[in-house]
Amino acid sequence: MNDNDEQGAEQRQGPTPESAGHGYPDRQLAQALRTAASHEDADARRRAEQRVVRWREVLRGVTTGSLRVGSRTPVAEFPVWVTPEVIRGGFATGRASAAGPLLAHEKATARRVGVPADRRALFEYHLTDAGLAELTELLAHGRYEVTVPEEAALLVVAWLAWAGERGRALELIDTLDPFADRLRFAPQPTSAPPPDPTMAHRRTVGEARADLAKRRPKPAIEAMREALTVWNPFADELLALWLETVDDESGRVLSRVPDPDWQPRGRKLLTRYRALAAKHRLCGKHRKPKENSAILRAALADTVAGRSLNARRLGLLQYAVDSMVRRRGVPDSPAHAELRGRQADIAKLPTHHELARVVVRRLAELPQDTGVADTDTLVAPVTAAEQERTGVAEGAEIPPAIGQLVERALSAPVGTLIERGIVPSAEVLAELVPQLVASTTAQAYPEASLRALMTAQHRAFRNRRSLLLLNLEHQVRIAELPWVAAVSGYHEGGTQARENARTALTHLGELALTGFPATILPNPLISELSELTAGAELRVPWVEELAADIFMGRFSPKFLGAAVLAGRLLEGSLYERYFDIDYAGIAESVGGETDWREYDPAPVARFGALCRARGGVDTGWSVAANGVVLEQSQILTTHNLAALAGPVGAEPNWADLARRSFTAVCRLTARVQGHPRPLSTIKDAAYAWRQLVFHLSMCAEAERDGVISWLYEEAYRQPTHVARRLAPVLYGLHAVATGGRFNARGTLENKAGRRLVGWTTNGHWLSAG
Repeated sequence: MNDNDEQGAEQRQGPTPESAGHGYPDRQLAQALRTAASHEDADARRRAEQRVVRWREVLRGVTTGSLRVGSRTPVAEFPVWVTPEVIRGGFATGRASAAGPLLAHEKATARRVGVPADRRALFEYHLTDAGLAELTELLAHGRYEVTVPEEAALLVVAWLAWAGERGRALELIDTLDPFADRLRFAPQPTSAPPPDPTMAHRRTVGEARADLAKRRPKPAIEAMREALTVWNPFADELLALWLETVDDESGRVLSRVPDPDWQPRGRKLLTRYRALAAKHRLCGKHRKPKENSAILRAALADTVAGRSLNARRLGLLQYAVDSMVRRRGVPDSPAHAELRGRQADIAKLPTHHELARVVVRRLAELPQDTGVADTDTLVAPVTAAEQERTGVAEGAEIPPAIGQLVERALSAPVGTLIERGIVPSAEVLAELVPQLVASTTAQAYPEASLRALMTAQHRAFRNRRSLLLLNLEHQVRIAELPWVAAVSGYHEGGTQARENARTALTHLGELALTGFPATILPNPLISELSELTAGAELRVPWVEELAADIFMGRFSPKFLGAAVLAGRLLEGSLYERYFDIDYAGIAESVGGETDWREYDPAPVARFGALCRARGGVDTGWSVAANGVVLEQSQILTTHNLAALAGPVGAEPNWADLARRSFTAVCRLTARVQGHPRPLSTIKDAAYAWRQLVFHLSMCAEAERDGVISWLYEEAYRQPTHVARRLAPVLYGLHAVATGGRFNARGTLENKAGRRLVGWTTNGHWLSAG
């Protein structure tokens, strides 16, 4: 991918904490200011105003030195274990997530126990006998919620006291005490039992209810209903009044003297129009002077006022009357009555807004802080009782758009959510699996209440947003939290815990592969896989996707370890030949050592040099050049696919994954046509293609050849521009599969086939078609 054109990347020596700390926040602040000042939606303006406050805090902190961009401890006054408030791009605002005004349950506790409404007083209360007894009661029944990691700290203190570990409890208190006046160290009591670790949901019932409650009537739909129920009938009355003046033989208006009460009836009609126009303001068509109904109304106003119509006005009136009769018939005629009847039926149909209100009422009757096991009853047709309460017609169907929002609250195994399309991406999958991973890793704690507490702690820790880090620093790990370290001696592991972690690891790996075969693993999901790997006591070099705009040009040893692991699986494979990799040479560079933690700096540096050489990147710095180098690292390591197929032991249907990946390649390639900025789409298509090549490499030869034949057939079914773009890609794959090789430029000698990669420092050939 070339970001020089699309993102205006400049050649420079590379990012520094100073450059990272000003340029991006400046741009985000400017964007937030524009949105806050000009967006048409009030809620969007309000959210933008909040972003303005946060980005100003970031810039103020960077300027004063109270914030250290790129550090694991970005806020100078907080130790590494304090959870910082992190906003887009990984920037800390200077505030702690567990700080801020007292929450409602904290105020309620202060009132109940008779202490001042401040955090220091609440902290000290929880250390009294009464306070510790309350915390111990919460532990025993699991009726608490930990939303940020710090809220588990005093529960650990209570557990240590219950377990007779007074010394460790006091040490932990000493660590927490300097921050007790600012941070929340106690959980929120709840009435709900702990969630079932085997089930997951995207949204709670309360969140789904709030999403539906935000739906507002659509102005276009309401304007249409107003036209059908108010202005069309009024236009019919106007037309009928004028038709009374039409001579049957000539067909001309005002050629026949109407009844004596014609003018009084006309005046009443005009008076009613003014009342209707004042009340019904959604539809403006009737106000347009060139509309037929407006012409009839203006002519009526002049006529009842005693003003004669000139020839032009009379001609317009005649044309309007004739046009209305020709299009819809005479009012009350069979054809006209049938048309208006159909329109009345349409107007009676409930809108999405009205149906959403029905479902909101249904959701309000359920527990709000969890998912729901069955969504079918929530999206069933409107009942007779609901018609009485809401006025929405009995039997009205709930539309799919509302049903999709409700389904997000479905509580079911993750695999079921993927099958039903409720989990649409690997990124969403990563949001749901912490519950599964938390309960699995916590099995290593034998005592039940501590196990439940560590499960809640893990879930909260996974909600901690990643920081922008430089110089190969790693994110804070859960073991660094003082209250987790305080109970580390009770983490026993054992054969059963290892087997549980291994089973969950394989299951999650297969879910990711089968659910989203054309997508690389997102970093949050890699974190969960890494956690399970540790619990299974496996040694797997999981590698994250690195950001091209802050890449410093160096790789950590685990990237080389991942390449060595890939070589053990793929040496001699289609994947190795297609991407022209020397896996034997990579293994030789580390003397066959498989533990990347033992690697010397020299071979790790050579791995980085190899990525630059393969990408044709010499010196200098740009986002595009970084992207080229990073893509080469993903090619060499397979970006965790070898880990899933190797030590993790995932065994999906590789041929099926290859076919589905190609479907994604075709879909993405189709978007390139006419796209003014196609390079991001091309990058995604190339990543999906790389996944496809890996999946094919895991197939037996006969099965692989069958899939390649299918790829050609599928390509021919695509639009011409898609087939044309993919033709050299398919030809290149087939050539390599049958013994051919790409040259150094990634093409075949006959130039009919090309290797597909995503990033480039020049224009991409796929965009030219």
